[in-house]
Amino acid sequence: MFSIHILSRLFFVASLSSCATVTRSLQHDSPIPPSVPRLTDRFSHLPFDEAFSEFFGGPNVQRVSNGSYINLKLDNSSGSGFKSRSMYYYGFFSAAIKLPADYSAGVVVAFYMSNADVYPHNHDEIDFELLGHEKRKEWVLQTNIYGNGSVGTGREEKFYMWFDPTADFHEYSILWNSHHIVFLVDNIPVREVNRSVAMSRAYPSKPMSVYATIWDGSQWATHGGKKPVNYKFAPFVASLKDFEMEGCAWNQTKIAPPCPNNSQNSGLGLDPVGGQEFEELSDQQKVGMAWARNGFMFYSYCNDQNRFPVIPPECKEGK
Repeated sequence: MFSIHILSRLFFVASLSSCATVTRSLQHDSPIPPSVPRLTDRFSHLPFDEAFSEFFGGPNVQRVSNGSYINLKLDNSSGSGFKSRSMYYYGFFSAAIKLPADYSAGVVVAFYMSNADVYPHNHDEIDFELLGHEKRKEWVLQTNIYGNGSVGTGREEKFYMWFDPTADFHEYSILWNSHHIVFLVDNIPVREVNRSVAMSRAYPSKPMSVYATIWDGSQWATHGGKKPVNYKFAPFVASLKDFEMEGCAWNQTKIAPPCPNNSQNSGLGLDPVGGQEFEELSDQQKVGMAWARNGFMFYSYCNDQNRFPVIPPECKEGK
């Protein structure tokens, strides 16, 4: 399970280290993002113990203030993580995360969906990966998707953030349905992956669990592995709260049913992201996504000719 998640990233370490040099300097004053609909206000927060169970790390998974938020620790004994008690087929999944402060090179904080434990040879993933750096404002946000075990074709995009992610909690959300996958930060879409003919085989199509982890990514996470974790600064602590998981719970059959549109289908209830408003981005959301991508994205696999001499077909469609 967890080892597969790590090894899938090591596959492309060498190519990531040859990415184009970042020329945009970080701003000291946080810019004001455009106004967008707050999807996180549409769904209820779930108590941690009701929604999640420990994944690994034992005492490094810490409940704080009666579970009002959770600390995940990485020290020289172990990382840590938790996973959802249910698997989901489509839905909206979100957590507010506050990242470790100070020196954090080599540290990876991930909020993601995966089914590698159930489908080890053809698994799906939808990933937020937050990659530590030498300075707290230089944390990097990486998004990625895998479909049907195609880990050899990472579809990474990397962003700087327009805020200090160590100073307060910020919302990281995934919208996944039959039309598209949308990655949102504080409700602003930063990436949209449309289901298309080009993406049909690689589009996540099986039920997945929701995970949150912190772990040692020394071999690849910071500058292609040039900056490993320095445990003199440990423990590294990521705090998480305001969990939202509104999706179609999988009924544990081998074949995932379509996410139902009415409560009489499969006994799974209404599809929470099946309405027309979730089929495509609104005009406000499109403006917000253009703002984030034009101002803060510094790497896209679609532009990496070292890794992909032939551009992936979905890139020609604008993903």
